[in-house]
Amino acid sequence: MSLSTLPQSPVLAGWQGQGVRWDEACLQKLRLTPQEKRALTAVEANPIDYTLNNSEDAAAICRIVLKVLSESNASGPSSRVSRLSGSLSQIEARQMLTADPMGVSCHYAVSKLCDIVLCLKEKKAGSAVTIGSTFYSDGNLIDEWRALLRVLHLGGSGDAFAQRGAAYCLASILMAACPSQQSGARTKEHDCSSRSAEEPLQALISWITSQLQSSSSLSLSLVTPTLIALMSCPEARIVFSNSGGIGYLSRHLRNPRAGHKSTVTVQQMYELCFCLWALTYECNGSWSIRNTFHRDNAVNSLVDLVSSAPREKVVRVALSALRTLAQCDAENSPCPAGKREITGSTYLSDMIGCGLIKYVDQMKERHWTDPDIIDDLSVLHRVLHENFKEMTRWDVYFAEVQQGQLAWGHLHSERFFKENIRQFEGPNGDFYVVKVGYTFGLLVWMSLIAEHFSDFQLLVALTASNDEEVQSIACYDLGEFVRHYPNGRAIARSLGAKDIVMKLVDHPNKELQRHALTAISKMMVMNWAVRIPLEISMSLSEPNLNISWQAVN
Repeated sequence: MSLSTLPQSPVLAGWQGQGVRWDEACLQKLRLTPQEKRALTAVEANPIDYTLNNSEDAAAICRIVLKVLSESNASGPSSRVSRLSGSLSQIEARQMLTADPMGVSCHYAVSKLCDIVLCLKEKKAGSAVTIGSTFYSDGNLIDEWRALLRVLHLGGSGDAFAQRGAAYCLASILMAACPSQQSGARTKEHDCSSRSAEEPLQALISWITSQLQSSSSLSLSLVTPTLIALMSCPEARIVFSNSGGIGYLSRHLRNPRAGHKSTVTVQQMYELCFCLWALTYECNGSWSIRNTFHRDNAVNSLVDLVSSAPREKVVRVALSALRTLAQCDAENSPCPAGKREITGSTYLSDMIGCGLIKYVDQMKERHWTDPDIIDDLSVLHRVLHENFKEMTRWDVYFAEVQQGQLAWGHLHSERFFKENIRQFEGPNGDFYVVKVGYTFGLLVWMSLIAEHFSDFQLLVALTASNDEEVQSIACYDLGEFVRHYPNGRAIARSLGAKDIVMKLVDHPNKELQRHALTAISKMMVMNWAVRIPLEISMSLSEPNLNISWQAVN
């Protein structure tokens, strides 16, 4: 499995070989004591394993390195080192130490902490020197950890290397205190260390989610190594989910072909999907997380990945996530009173609405060398078809509309609307699919459908989709509702359907323009089939004609 790794500092050569001369005048701002300078010099003279052979020595050197980080980053990222993109030679790096000593010192501290953390992680179980013994004192996280958080928040758009490394180190330090990561019997000391890490973990994940709100590939590269590390920890997965993380991941993974702008690389797509897959393992134990997966439309994003097939490794992890969702249950976390139960069958309906059955059927005919893909396809094929047999035509239609994945077919026909028109009233008889949906952008709509919208409101929301075919079908369906529901014209107009569809009459896409014009005419004419005005009839074949709507009001 190829996941994000931490890059090397561009000024790494500045302290390799001869090490940093901590007595140089340019480093006086660090305010290191003679003893601390000697300790840092000794660290560079010995292998990292030797330095970490004794728990007291390891703890002491980590405090000194964190002090260097705190002092060098006191006023934010440096003016020169933070902007370097390529590696410098040893001579150039030495010159940079003189020109920007705080920048080099910051990179030294982050690099050294990464080396320490990685070395401690690789130590055998039962070792006396661990991350816990090094960064925790009497069960409590040492105060010096704040230097790492300061690098994140003072970094701005500056030192990407320092931010990426500091975030990874902080995540590794905090996870060591989580009960799920502790080996052996639980003790009072472990409970204490867990409590001391809760607030820092929340602060770290808040910073990660703030970066995920950006569509920039650079912002993603800052957090993916840390996020992947955190996903191995159930406690971190829960905090991340509660912070809106599932929604952020889902939005980054949505297929650009469906109208969602994205700068995510294939590797980042794989890593983000890997994180989403890891989060699915919390569904059985948490109704809140199951609901979040459904509310944030994660299934839609995963099916997008399967259908677009950017790389086999992306397809593999997306299928695995879909399988886990399809097979989840509520046995260990019952639904709160008054809330909708979310189980595997809910996700299966979402998958059917997204057209996953078609993609799975096609993929089963291909030759796959990965046994995991073969197994996941087999399971998904079986459960999807079993669930589809139990669904009515209305269930399938509603699932399509909920997922915003409309496609021309028998569900978008006069016969279907005649047979199912009363279903559009919604469970409360308020036609909420129209009443609120059209005022929201599509992404906002996606996050609210499970709780607030019915099918008719969803149709109006879909006329604002970024997919022009979906917009066309939504216009057709709205027009058919108006035609077949008693007093449908008055309901559609009072709930705002006409206003938003009217804006599509001048759309550059001729097909969409035609369907919008047809829908408007159905909303405005009492007997559309008989009394459609001549100028509207002509306009259906000549969309650019200028029509006077006063003539049909």
